[in-house]
Amino acid sequence: MAAGKLVDDKIPWRGNSGLKDGSEAKLDLSMGMYDAGDNIKFGFPMAFTATVLSWAILEYGEHMEHINQREPAENSLAWITDFLLNAHPSQNVLYIQVGDPKEDHKCWEKPEKMTTKRPLKLVNSSKPGSDVAAETAAALASASLVFKKTDSTYSSTLLKHAKQLFTFADKYKGSYTKSHPEIATYYNSTGYGDELLWAASWLYHATGDTTYLRYVTEENADKYAKVDGPTWFSWDNKLAGAQVLLSRLSFFGDKGAKGNSGIDDYKKSADELMCALLPDSPSATASRTKSGLIWITKWDSLQHPVGSAFLAVLYSDYMRASDNEILSCGDDSFEPSDLRKFAQSQVCYSC
Repeated sequence: MAAGKLVDDKIPWRGNSGLKDGSEAKLDLSMGMYDAGDNIKFGFPMAFTATVLSWAILEYGEHMEHINQREPAENSLAWITDFLLNAHPSQNVLYIQVGDPKEDHKCWEKPEKMTTKRPLKLVNSSKPGSDVAAETAAALASASLVFKKTDSTYSSTLLKHAKQLFTFADKYKGSYTKSHPEIATYYNSTGYGDELLWAASWLYHATGDTTYLRYVTEENADKYAKVDGPTWFSWDNKLAGAQVLLSRLSFFGDKGAKGNSGIDDYKKSADELMCALLPDSPSATASRTKSGLIWITKWDSLQHPVGSAFLAVLYSDYMRASDNEILSCGDDSFEPSDLRKFAQSQVCYSC
């Protein structure tokens, strides 16, 4: 739900809110999005939302345009990225939360009338947050691609901050929920390696700088990408997203991917993930309900099937567009249409 001074808002019962957010640090943090049904701005999931929205616009922007939704999507994206830019006032400082969830959750009130205090939390060199800083870098790098043609100045600003945040995240390693244990109750991070790979992958796509490609394919691949079995795409774990994003380089013959065994490894992992998602595959995951919905956690249970559906649709389209029509899962073979059918089964589970 959008915060701040709303512009051209089409929801009649919404009004301006959080206009003084960030004032204690002399920053304008009025924009951005509130989390779920409360009035807190959590930077970690908000940045992830921006990254995935950017990815969707980049891949499916033309379809959005046909139904007059590209501009609203880009406006929503900029509402978040403007917040993230303002939350990064210097190279090694990132504000990651506005509001006190403990106090906020005691009082059910609409943001336009909220009375709770709006304290800030940040990460810096002494209180690191590689996960949230790298996710924010991914958000800004991916958004820089979205706005590259329509607003080159804004795109350059986004990319500049993305590079700084990635350097900060990589240099001062640590989890933001170790620096701020009280946040773990709400959005606990289980590690930062996936965010570093995710951010570097987006920065490579945004810049073409092979430094970022080497980051994900050399020693950091051994550190952060080697896992047993598929991982589940979510605000906490981006490894599956990085695998699919990097497999794009293999599908479409990016010059940096040619003969790169590291990229081939990510492509192989992405294949294994798709095989795990397909219900008729010999390696199909058992982590699903009797009716076929991917089921990983009891809390926030729909994030994993929705994330899996998004990756499956992307992968099916990559296969089709690159004339790779066969996905081998053991002795069985599947087509892009099988992945799309799986995605539809997740999205339309209750249809």
